[in-house]
Amino acid sequence: MPLIQIVIALIVVGVLLWLVNSFIPMAGSIKSILNALVVICVVVWLLNTFGLMHYITNFHLNRVG
Repeated sequence: MPLIQIVIALIVVGVLLWLVNSFIPMAGSIKSILNALVVICVVVWLLNTFGLMHYITNFHLNRVG
C-alpha cells in the first residue's frame, strides 16, 4: 500500500473521529472508550500494513530456571 494512501486513510479516520466527538452527544466515558478503541485499531492496522504484526505475534518470553 503506497504511503500516500496510508496518510489519506489516517486523515479520514481522524476527521471521522473528530466529527463523532464534536457532533454526537454522548457521555465522556463512552467517548474515551471510543477514542481508545479507534487508536488501538489504527495502530494494529498500521503494524499489519508495515508487516510488523508478525514480529509482535511471535514474541515469546523464555523462562529462566
